[in-house]
Amino acid sequence: MTPQLEIPEFVKQYPMLFMAQTTRYGGTSWGPYASLNLGLHTEDDRDTVLENRARLWRFLGTEEGCVAGGHQVHGDLVKRVNAPGYYNGYDAFITNVPGIFLTVTIADCVPILIFDPVRNVIAAIHAGWRGTVADISGKTMQKMMEDYGSQPKDCVAYIGVCIDFDQFEVGEEVAQHFDPSLKKEVGEKFKVNLKEANRRQLTRAGIRSEAIEVSPYCTFRDSDRFFSHRKEGGITGRMLAIVGMKEH
Repeated sequence: MTPQLEIPEFVKQYPMLFMAQTTRYGGTSWGPYASLNLGLHTEDDRDTVLENRARLWRFLGTEEGCVAGGHQVHGDLVKRVNAPGYYNGYDAFITNVPGIFLTVTIADCVPILIFDPVRNVIAAIHAGWRGTVADISGKTMQKMMEDYGSQPKDCVAYIGVCIDFDQFEVGEEVAQHFDPSLKKEVGEKFKVNLKEANRRQLTRAGIRSEAIEVSPYCTFRDSDRFFSHRKEGGITGRMLAIVGMKEH
């Protein structure tokens, strides 16, 4: 079985661009990690995870040595990537180097992928609730502007599969950080809209609303197709959100 991917609609407009999010289908893992677990920091058998990753890279026509990523820490640091590698401590990556695939690991948090087709710059962002509160999406766009001269009005963005508004239930200690229009009270708990929070950050950063595609899927609700840390009690696999530019 080959890896199955979620691909934004707008990708077809840009022949040099690869942008996608993996699903849980197409790997060799068993049990709660079945089947395409790509997370190096799970309790799954490491050799199996490495085989899953190798299977994905073969499917994409690349290899682990062309990939940049890291172990996310729910912060707001953005790493400029000039060479493939594993960069721990960052939750967002940017590059203008063709042939490098930027990746972030996902199992409920929000993946955001950005492409600037004018300057040929890409970004991959992991936004949990802490990163969202810290405006990691806006900070990533700002770094693209500072480092590469990107203009937000030129960019397209994809907000991928994550936990949806109706499924992300939190306490007051989390909810207090969000605008009232992004949350609703349910008994003693609150539900928070992380997708919309990040969409607003992207528009505040200057990306046009019509240039932002938002996945309709939810990791929690659609957990037959996607890994959900919350739905599966923390024992589950990880997906990757991936963006890269093909080398000419």
